[in-house]
Amino acid sequence: MSEHRPDYDVAILGSGIAGSTLGAVLARGGAKVLLADAGTHPRFAVGESMIPQMIAWLQLIAARFDVPELEALADATTINEKVSNTFGRKRHFGFQMHRPGREPDPAEGHQFVIPDALTSASHLFRQDSDAYLFRVAVGYGCDTRQQWRVADIGLADDGVTLTGADGHVVRARYLVDASGFRSPVADKLGLREEPARFKHHSRSLFTHMVGVRPFDDVVDVPEDSRPAVPWHDGTLHHVFERGWFWVIPFDNHPLSRNPLCSVGVTLDPRLYPKPADLTPAEEFAFLAARFPAVERQFAQARTVREWVSTGRLQYSSSRTVGHRWCMMSHAAGFLDPLYSRGMSNTFEIINALAPRVLAALEDDDFSDERFRHVEELEQGLLEHNDTLVNCSFISFSHFRLWDAVFRVWGSGNTPGAMRINNALRAFRTDRDPAVFDALEKVPHTGLWWPDSDAFKALLDETARACEAFEDDLIDGDTAADRILEHLRASEAVSPVFGWKDTAHRFVHPDRTQMREFLRWAAESPLPELSTAGRQSLEAFRATGGTAEDGR
Repeated sequence: MSEHRPDYDVAILGSGIAGSTLGAVLARGGAKVLLADAGTHPRFAVGESMIPQMIAWLQLIAARFDVPELEALADATTINEKVSNTFGRKRHFGFQMHRPGREPDPAEGHQFVIPDALTSASHLFRQDSDAYLFRVAVGYGCDTRQQWRVADIGLADDGVTLTGADGHVVRARYLVDASGFRSPVADKLGLREEPARFKHHSRSLFTHMVGVRPFDDVVDVPEDSRPAVPWHDGTLHHVFERGWFWVIPFDNHPLSRNPLCSVGVTLDPRLYPKPADLTPAEEFAFLAARFPAVERQFAQARTVREWVSTGRLQYSSSRTVGHRWCMMSHAAGFLDPLYSRGMSNTFEIINALAPRVLAALEDDDFSDERFRHVEELEQGLLEHNDTLVNCSFISFSHFRLWDAVFRVWGSGNTPGAMRINNALRAFRTDRDPAVFDALEKVPHTGLWWPDSDAFKALLDETARACEAFEDDLIDGDTAADRILEHLRASEAVSPVFGWKDTAHRFVHPDRTQMREFLRWAAESPLPELSTAGRQSLEAFRATGGTAEDGR
């Protein structure tokens, strides 16, 4: 490197949603960026279900780094108007428990409807959203090398050298690997932990289909047992012992002209080993046939692309950051698509990494200490999600236990999104980036509500109860009772939405409930909750309780 002038400030491996968004941000900040990818756009990708935290981070990045094009992805109507008319609407997280050979019990369903005051979320048709972000990155000046496979990486004190399979050499001051599981940096440095350190185990089968019937049309449910909104209006999870199907429609928004539906199943391979004598399509059909209502939903469905069948999904890395390099997001590790954390984690990491890279380029200081928080964040996001997802898979065999875990998960979502939205509003008011530093000064980095000791304690108690049930030390009812006792006593959990009431399975906050929740939060004895509550309540009143409150 010392004998050659760097071609680029930053080279990014991978031009998917992570690499292209980071590339756009860095190029907008004045960096000379190369986006390199072994593939090209448009292309298939999973990770399609948005959540409020993801949209909050997306909007924050758009404002903080002045990349307004990102806002097009932040609203279900806008994305269909400005990007492509191929995106679905996600109004809720829906869960229905199933037992082999039996019709689903309507009393064993859950739904958490995303409050309109927070956001209007989408089902991302990734080939179009990722291609759009790639064009945005190019528009801000990123150079590209598509269908360019990296054969070797040289890491030195003064820079990075990439050698392609075609012999072309690229030199850069900093390297970001956003390529995913087959990370060239992980391979080069031997960073993958074998086996992955996580407690959770799962594998997956997935594809896109046409002809998937809305679940509302294949079950006969009494009027008083129906969910708050149609199942077809959101992301539906069919849960069963140690596994779950996902159904993510792209045709459920009035502006969408996309007939496809993302379909998959995730299984614990210790209970469901990968069969040697079945194709992925045959295995999926076999699994669906175990549950009558699920089988009916897919009876008329046809695939429009090949099935993907994975081994164990979980992988981890001993390090994610080093001198002049970072493995970000899915290059660093992966857990499970349950709860749709992947894209949210990606944008949270971009928000942490981008300002540090721009500052390092400015003063030519790429010290490990500068990037330490990025390492802590990446590992923390995976660790805390491992705790929650592992508890969920354990609980899927016992409804009351799963009901308790659902309530723990749901109760932390709104406060977790509030603190991000409050920081964004403060920045838009006075343009002081110090509010972003405050978001990082938390005791539980990577937790979706990271500044709450009370919520962390509730999650820890949930893990202890679920693991005791898994080890046959207690039965499912006892485990559920222990979690519910802590949940009902926790000052971090509001009674307003019904999280503490087991008779309340369909959580659908309206504006009145949102106002009551914010008043409760503002009066909380927990400082992290009262501060967020007061700020959010002021914004809620100022906007009349509309979706603008989240922006």
